[in-house]
Amino acid sequence: MTALLLRSGKLLDVETGEYAEGDLLCVDGRIAETGPGLTAPDGARIVDLAGATVLPGLIDAHVHVTAATADLGALPTWSPSYATAHAAQIMGKMLDRGFTTVRDASGADFGLADAQAEGLIRGPRLGFCGKALSQTGGHGDSRPRGTRVHDGHQCCAGLGRIADGVDAVRAAARDELRKGAHHIKVMAGGGVASPTDRIDSTQYSMEELRAIVEEADAANRYVAAHAYTARSVSRALRAGIRSIEHGNLIDESNVAEFLEHDAFLVPTLVTYWALKTEGREFGLPEDSWRKVDDVLGAGLAALEMAHRGGVKIVYGSDLLGGMHRHQNEEFRIRGEVLPPLEVIRSATTTAADLLGMTGEIGTLRVGALADLVVLDGDPLEDIANLANPEHIRHVVQHGALV
Repeated sequence: MTALLLRSGKLLDVETGEYAEGDLLCVDGRIAETGPGLTAPDGARIVDLAGATVLPGLIDAHVHVTAATADLGALPTWSPSYATAHAAQIMGKMLDRGFTTVRDASGADFGLADAQAEGLIRGPRLGFCGKALSQTGGHGDSRPRGTRVHDGHQCCAGLGRIADGVDAVRAAARDELRKGAHHIKVMAGGGVASPTDRIDSTQYSMEELRAIVEEADAANRYVAAHAYTARSVSRALRAGIRSIEHGNLIDESNVAEFLEHDAFLVPTLVTYWALKTEGREFGLPEDSWRKVDDVLGAGLAALEMAHRGGVKIVYGSDLLGGMHRHQNEEFRIRGEVLPPLEVIRSATTTAADLLGMTGEIGTLRVGALADLVVLDGDPLEDIANLANPEHIRHVVQHGALV
């Protein structure tokens, strides 16, 4: 038995928003007991928190751990071993920032997930989708206009794979599921980092989108869709897609659709702020940098509208290259329009629901995995206490101080 006793902390119940002062005992990777004056088992490590705040380990549901550059078109030219070395470093720093679980939204594969689970790579627990499905000329097609040949070899680094037509997208979805994908990612509209599409484009036919959803449903998995505009979001939701990534340009009509289809919204506001200020420094091509303004200003208004309408909102960052260091800044940005507790829920309980891990992560309940963040300061009073990683005193993952 391995045991860790955290003594004298302020334990946040994320569901009620209330604190309980007391101890928390982790045994064999799970939360075994909470309350005042707990007895430490023989051989347990004891850490006195002296009243520090204890939160569930944070969850970021939109990352790209292999995106060590903002020039996404360059990634397929990288050696897989080189991309892996970068990913290991990126993942370790995510863990230091308090993120004990992340959902990779294209790029990571079963190799990285297995390496983390076996302790070969230090980092968050990794949910992955493999490569995102993109139509020719879509957000996952990184070829410039003058390039015709596409090397789709699955050993190449890169975030997307091209598939056109119902049969082809079924085969591509089945292939990613064969390799263990926790979800399927599809590019359902235009994007910033792609060289030949427009932000306001829709991508994939409804028949193709529905075929992808059918394949995920058959494997008891779900589909996440990259989409910005009200039109592309509506098409994705009507096709049965469960998770909308970004959604900066949604309107009121989409709010009702989210509720009707019991879908999640994963905004990623920090990445646009970072791309605008630092993107070119970290490899973002000039044409992509010019697209940022199309989505930068609308994101906060969309977030506020979705929250007001009761949409289930999940934490995402979507940072690239050297901009990964701004991952916690998303807390501060969301805090401009949302109550602190709702922002925390987006990175704990609601994110756990999206990942299909309700009760396992994102909570301090007895029986849950012992993923915890010990924080100086009260994030309910000031969400900036989470936005600044310097306030993080300890990170516990699977019952061990990491």
